[in-house]
Amino acid sequence: MTLLSHDRYCDEIAHQVGQLRALVASGADLSVTVPTCPDWSIEQLVRHTGGALRWVELMVRTRAQEEVPEEQVPLGEGPEDAGELDAWLAETGELLVAALREAGPDAGVWSWAGVPTSGFWARRMAHELTVHRADATLAAGRPYEVAPEIAADAIDEWLQIVEFVQRTEPDDEARELRGPGRSIHLHATDAGAELNAEWLIGFTEDVIDWRRGHGKATVALRGPLTAVMLAFYRRLPLDSPELEVLGERELLDFWLERASFG
Repeated sequence: MTLLSHDRYCDEIAHQVGQLRALVASGADLSVTVPTCPDWSIEQLVRHTGGALRWVELMVRTRAQEEVPEEQVPLGEGPEDAGELDAWLAETGELLVAALREAGPDAGVWSWAGVPTSGFWARRMAHELTVHRADATLAAGRPYEVAPEIAADAIDEWLQIVEFVQRTEPDDEARELRGPGRSIHLHATDAGAELNAEWLIGFTEDVIDWRRGHGKATVALRGPLTAVMLAFYRRLPLDSPELEVLGERELLDFWLERASFG
């Protein structure tokens, strides 16, 4: 598993913000409730996502060495006028990308996941946008697409975060998954061999570990890469026609319930 470049993550942030802006400007009903984030409408989801980007921009720009309270972020909740939302979102994306590019991947910046660098935040915000744009797009009834390397890296990042949580939060719910002889295989059926878009997640008494690659497992989730990514982030039901579950589905359901993220 190899991380994408810092510039690639910055490019993706700019692209995803542009896609989210296009949805806002498309005439979609922004008052619609987002099924995968049921406390929010599409408009509230967009404001939340933009606020997260502004929070990270402030931390990266100031090289913050501790968490900055969200209430200290200028315009962190967006403009009061919904009609100004697109311009606010555009400015938000430009500010964050500029701050990340200026910082480069190795600048020291506080983070919550044991990787205190600006590079961590470039990757995290690329995938924050990838997943929340899916929330908004699917809620609006529009088709959703994402670059294969971004979808694959989103799965990698989630699994790395699960590993981090295991090390730092011994009472995390994912501990209930530990035990020998169980495993999950994710298999993207439409990705080229060069992407190696398969994952094997294994369980032991002590840890949950994973690697890219093929292998027999207790349960397998197969389908197009974007669909597998969305299902793994609980954005697409396992019963969706483009997906196939082989083996003990109960284990996969248990994983999605206990190790959810994003």
